[in-house]
Formats: sequence, C-alpha cells, structure tokens
Amino acid sequence: MYKIAILGCENSHADAFCDYALNSGKINDVEIVGVYSDEEAANERLREKFGVYTAKRYDEFVGKIDGLMITARHGDNHYKYAKPYIESGIPMFIDKPITISETDAVEFMKELKANKVPVTGGSCCVYDSLVQHLKSAIECGRYGKAYGGFLRAPLGANEKYGGFFFYSQHLVQVMCEIFGYYPESVKMYEKNEVLTYVARYKDYDIIGEFIDGNFTYYVNVSLEKDIIGDTYLVDASCFAVEFEEFYKLLKGEKQRQTYKEFIAPIFILNAMQRSMESGNEETVNKIEEI
Repeated sequence: MYKIAILGCENSHADAFCDYALNSGKINDVEIVGVYSDEEAANERLREKFGVYTAKRYDEFVGKIDGLMITARHGDNHYKYAKPYIESGIPMFIDKPITISETDAVEFMKELKANKVPVTGGSCCVYDSLVQHLKSAIECGRYGKAYGGFLRAPLGANEKYGGFFFYSQHLVQVMCEIFGYYPESVKMYEKNEVLTYVARYKDYDIIGEFIDGNFTYYVNVSLEKDIIGDTYLVDASCFAVEFEEFYKLLKGEKQRQTYKEFIAPIFILNAMQRSMESGNEETVNKIEEI
C-alpha cells in the first residue's frame, strides 16, 4: 500500500481526493494515513465524511508516508508544508497557486530537484480535453500557424487566501499549456469589475478576462485556417485526473512538466500584479536556472 497524507484541507480539492482514493473503486493500493489543516472546521469535516485521522501538526507525517498532497487554499503555505518532507524524496502534489512569491517558487523547485522529488499539481483545468485539443492543434500545425487566442475564467480577487493569486492560476496555466510557458510581457486593464490582460508572446498576443464570481471557463485559438474554441467545465473528473497523475508518480513514472515549467505561471501572475499596480506593461521575469 502507498501511504499518503493531505495537508491544507480547507477547500473541496481535499474532499475530492479523499473521495476518489477511498470510494471510487479505481484505486485499491492507496491509504490516506491522515490529513492536516490549520482550520479546525476543515479537519472536522474530513473526519466526519471519510473517517480519516486529523493531525495536530503539518510535519507529523515525516518518515511515515510514500507521497504527499498539499491542497492549502493559501499559496504561501505550500512551500512551508512541503519543506519538512523534501529530504525524503517522496512524490508531491502541490495545488494552485504553487506559491505566491517568485523567490519562494525558485527556492522550492531547487530543493525539489536537488532531492529528486517528483512533483505534479497546479490547475486541474489543463487536463480538460478541449485544452489538450487546442494545445495539439498549435503543436502539430494542422490548421496552419497560430495568430493568437482568448481565454476567460473566474477570479477571487477579494478572497482572504491570497487575493488575486487565489484563483488566477487556473486561467494562466491553461494559457501556458496551450500557447507556451514564457510570454515576454503582460498588460492589465480593469473596467466594470472585469480584469482584462494582454500577454505578448514572440509570435502572437493572447487576450484574457478574469471575471469575479462568474464561473464560466472559455478558451479559443485563432489559427490560419480556423478558429477553435468553446466553454469547458471544472468538475469531479478533473480532480480524478489530477489524482491519477499523482498516482503515476507514486508508482515511479516520470513527472509531466519540468520544474521550471511548473512554476512559470507564478512569474506571469506576479507580472500581472505589478501591471495592476503600475498601470504599465510589465516584463515577465526570467526564471533563474533550476
């Protein structure tokens, strides 16, 4: 049996992962040895729903588990929760946002790489079939060259769990998955409670909208021979795919992203934050070699 723990259980992701591991019937060799949250209500919820052990400290499972899932609502907790477990080299799932600070993101990934820790996580939206179809359409060039694209997703700008950073990685990571992880710059615009941005890549520009409180996800790609796009859903199937990706790491399979790609959305989000503060187009900082 693979023994795992889940740290930071304030949102529905922890519930979805517990439910999939314990009740789906698709995984029969994973044991959830315990969970932890700094919010007692979250501990009580999972204890009542799934009968899992709730720890008093986030480092309580060091040396006792084969894999770690970190699903804290506030991105600033992710590196802190992971740190005691890094030297053990066990696979990790890190929820979005990976961190909030660019410095923390780089140091986090350097430690994971140095200890050969396989990692997965971020936004579940990248596993959507439409997102993967659009990524493939650009990569294979079946509709000619790409001219750009448009994305829309919700935002929790007033959330206490990191404000702008709390939900925005969903949109940004989908943009990265389809169009590439390293745009050159971004410019933010705010009007009528809608945050619009332009991300400038080398060969095209991408436009996106964050709309607070409206849970519509949409993406399209403008190509030489066609325009392809549609809405898509974030539901339980997305969390199932996320757990399966983590399960692959438990079994020794290779992680799907490089460490540099894994934290690239954080550098875009920070450039967006700077643009909102300055009113200017802001360069996306280059990621230090990892």
